Amino acid sequence: MLQAIKDWDNAYANGPNIPGGERWPGLWVEPAETYRKAMLAEQRARLDIAYGDGPRHRLDLFMPREHPRGLVVFVHGGYWMRLDKSFWSHLAKGAVERGYAVAMPSYTLCPEVGIADITMEIGKAIGRAMDEIEGPVALTGHSAGGHLVTRMICTSSPLSEAQRRRIAKVVSISGLHDLRPLLKTAMNQTLRMDDRVAREESPALLSPVEGARVVAWVGGAERNEFRRQAQLLANIWTGLGAATGYVEMPDRHHFDVIDDLADPQSGLVDALLS
Repeated sequence: MLQAIKDWDNAYANGPNIPGGERWPGLWVEPAETYRKAMLAEQRARLDIAYGDGPRHRLDLFMPREHPRGLVVFVHGGYWMRLDKSFWSHLAKGAVERGYAVAMPSYTLCPEVGIADITMEIGKAIGRAMDEIEGPVALTGHSAGGHLVTRMICTSSPLSEAQRRRIAKVVSISGLHDLRPLLKTAMNQTLRMDDRVAREESPALLSPVEGARVVAWVGGAERNEFRRQAQLLANIWTGLGAATGYVEMPDRHHFDVIDDLADPQSGLVDALLS
């Protein structure tokens, strides 16, 4: 049977298609603030470390009790045009309790800059976090953040070769890997992409670096387009020599699919750190 998408805005609309979806992002505020305060009280949090000159060029760093086994970087979503690092602090808990330092950057939002500029900013943020923490690096991000961390292991990555060699694993959670469909949405009035930018910033249309290891993780109750985007990356990059995985979590939607990052024993944290 032939299928075609007629309403592209609805295809990428998460909140309106989740029962009670209007509760997010508000539901993340209290647990994130509570976790930050607790980590500050234990002197295991450093907030607003500068990685550039812009007002949003800041990252938070959460530390384990022991010497870090390595570094995890989490990049937030919000379609490149909403939110900041403060909503997600509690999601550091899983990796921190497994002995890893966790960095969470903010970045300049569209339309002040374009998506290609944000890619460069995230490269700088990761580099700054790498300067702070030795050892292997795992990258993860949600939605637009999934796009951004996957861009770091494309051959056109803004990271240096030495920095790329430190990346042991990338887990793209509900990531957007082909940006061309977003050209057909109203949000592109803010993103301001043209076809060239969409192609140059789409990991699924780019080549992975040698030795790339990536897991495309998505909720089973998500919009069809997010499941397709995850499958797409795993499918194409397998054919380009990357080690790939695809995981669809039953009953998880776009907003609760990231919850397991806070659980050190979860399959999601295992996928990130294994």
